[in-house]
Amino acid sequence: MVRIKRVYDPPAPDDGARVLVDRLWPRGLAKEDARVDWWAKDLAPSDKLRRWFGHAPPRYREFVERYRDELEGNELMARLRDLAAARPVTLLYAARDERHNNARALVEMLAGGAPTPSP
Repeated sequence: MVRIKRVYDPPAPDDGARVLVDRLWPRGLAKEDARVDWWAKDLAPSDKLRRWFGHAPPRYREFVERYRDELEGNELMARLRDLAAARPVTLLYAARDERHNNARALVEMLAGGAPTPSP
């Protein structure tokens, strides 16, 4: 089971492994407070893609396609799949937009589907 959660939300006992999937450490958050088990920087979108996207909802579809291309062949995706098969995993992200972010795209990529924003 893989869920997503803003890294600023308090940790919960049912989070399982807490995996931060942002390239940059979240502003104003102490590492001890985040309780991150794995900072998977190399699963985050490249700086170039992140800047291009800018969390603009109209760009989300193309962002997902470009992000999927960036992750093709990334061995850390297999590590993340293995972790999720063994225990609950919560992907953490810092973006304010809960519908259009890389963590949501990753969850759906792991599930084998095309990432879509939630309703």
